Amino acid sequence: MGAERDFDDFYLGTVRKVTAQIIALLGDAAEAEDAVQEAYARAWQRWDSVSKMDDPVAWVRVVAYRIKVSAWRSAVRRVAAHRRHGPPGNVPDHSPDSVALIAALRQIPEAQRRAIVLFHIAGLTIEQVAAEVGAPTGTIKARLSRGRAALAVLLAEPAADSPAAASPLKAVLDNGSGEYSYV
Repeated sequence: MGAERDFDDFYLGTVRKVTAQIIALLGDAAEAEDAVQEAYARAWQRWDSVSKMDDPVAWVRVVAYRIKVSAWRSAVRRVAAHRRHGPPGNVPDHSPDSVALIAALRQIPEAQRRAIVLFHIAGLTIEQVAAEVGAPTGTIKARLSRGRAALAVLLAEPAADSPAAASPLKAVLDNGSGEYSYV
């Protein structure tokens, strides 16, 4: 409990000052705040050694700055690679159905979304999905059922007389028989 309290005191006593310094260094408040939070998270992970340093605040400040420098370097490398090689070839355009499905997936709970994507898009079995997410198979079946129901509402066609086969949900998730199955 002492290390936690010690870190909490350190964080509360220094975070505003360090954030202001990193904002001044980077010139972007949002990027600076993200970098500072990541630096403090890393300090907490290494608190046994960081707390014994002569200047733990300097360590946090350097780490925050290096986080952003590393991100900038990665961005520069991506741009250079893009210029050197051009855009990726043979990337199909997203169909209106897939765009609608992705937008609808964003609106359902993460657990349901993950089950649906792993089962229907990645092609995993119920058992494989359960193992990957660390949940019982019955829970995965329930998430799939609830997720499909939520998606059906979100992707419902505006006209009541439109054919079900035209639905983006049906096009992506239907197994071809008109029924959804777990196997």
